[in-house]
Amino acid sequence: MLERVRVIEIGQVLSAPYAATIFADLGADVVKVEKPELGDDARHMGAAFQHGDSLHFLDMNRNKSSVTLDLKSAEGIEQLHGLLETADILIHNMRPGVVDTLGIDGPSLCARHPRLIYCEISGFGATGPMKKLPAFEPVAQAFSGILSINGNPDAPPARLGVSVVDMGTAMWTVIGALSALHQREISGKGGVVNTSLLETALAWAGPHIAGFLNEGRTPKRLGTAHPHLVPYQTFEAADGSLLIAAGNDRLFERLCGALGVPEWKTDPRFVGNRARIQNRVELIKLISEKVATNNRQFWIGTFTAAGVPCAAVNTIPEVLQEPQIAALGILQKVADTGVTLTGLPLSFDGARPQIRKLGPRLGQDNERRLNNRT
Repeated sequence: MLERVRVIEIGQVLSAPYAATIFADLGADVVKVEKPELGDDARHMGAAFQHGDSLHFLDMNRNKSSVTLDLKSAEGIEQLHGLLETADILIHNMRPGVVDTLGIDGPSLCARHPRLIYCEISGFGATGPMKKLPAFEPVAQAFSGILSINGNPDAPPARLGVSVVDMGTAMWTVIGALSALHQREISGKGGVVNTSLLETALAWAGPHIAGFLNEGRTPKRLGTAHPHLVPYQTFEAADGSLLIAAGNDRLFERLCGALGVPEWKTDPRFVGNRARIQNRVELIKLISEKVATNNRQFWIGTFTAAGVPCAAVNTIPEVLQEPQIAALGILQKVADTGVTLTGLPLSFDGARPQIRKLGPRLGQDNERRLNNRT
């Protein structure tokens, strides 16, 4: 898809590396620039998996080349410029202020390389009193308010179990870079694309922010429940948890039939979503009592037959046993490694981009990339 696009990445851990990995999976030529000796900090996150590198690194840096540059030296900076001569996109998540000190900030690099699309990922944004502060996933979740609305009402706030802010920021960076590439076809010029963990977190919290700004509603922790839809949460069957998503009146009526209580359809307490929200506690108690009388398999079969969206709350090992996962072909074995990873969540004309190789060994492409410039 993107075989003619060349990307230079100066990334650490997740947001910038994952953005570059999306490009690499889509066929772009991605060169990862790392500091000598240690490389990306992600290489050392967790137990050594292969060649001394962590599985996280090998996954989040697949399909890339690796070169080592000392960007604190004049030689290293000039070598970076050499790479940028043929590059379309630069992606970095270096700590704010460092690029200015090194002279590789957006305006400076775009002045020397006018067609370059310079993507800068920061913690708190490119402007404002906090622009030079670093941030990580949990910091962004906490500062943005996301942490405050996640978890059970009677428990402390809970961090989301996956790095939705880091990986979301990577996605916005790719969207921005592709938009800038399209604009360059018209103008002939590159430019600077700014993304940040905080802005991504605020976007994900957008509906809750809108509710407070326009209606004065302060969002609360509801566990697995939804603030605007009832019933839309997990319930405990006799042998485990399942989720029911009766997100509108039609689905609620089907749920009533499946539960064997058709009279709930016309009960004034539950007619219409707004009534169900007002009587949330009572309705959830009634549904919970019904669901507890049988096992998950029974209820999932019953609800599915009735057309009610539902799912078992699977563990990772459990979901990997589901036939649907195999049918999607999203789990890919990397050739000659014995390693299986999750591919990109998109396909083109039925074909999913392939993971061709694991993350590179540190500096393995120095000779080819720095000396031969290929």
